Amino acid sequence: MRYIEPTRVKVLMMMFFATGTLGIIIGLSPIAGKEQTMFITFMGVVNVGLGAFFTFILLTQEAKAPDKRKKKKKRD
Repeated sequence: MRYIEPTRVKVLMMMFFATGTLGIIIGLSPIAGKEQTMFITFMGVVNVGLGAFFTFILLTQEAKAPDKRKKKKKRD
């Protein structure tokens, strides 16, 4: 998988966790209609799962190595 900047991964992670928890809370509360409660709760769980996936990506990706082709060599 391609290298993704840690700040982007953190933003995506927080966005999915926040929308997931909000979806679960709204889905389980009496605010949502009787027909939508299961669907909203399920979509919240999916978002929490995506947040967990991006957390895994953040913790397991290796640091980006500098490109050696572009580096100038020192001449003595």
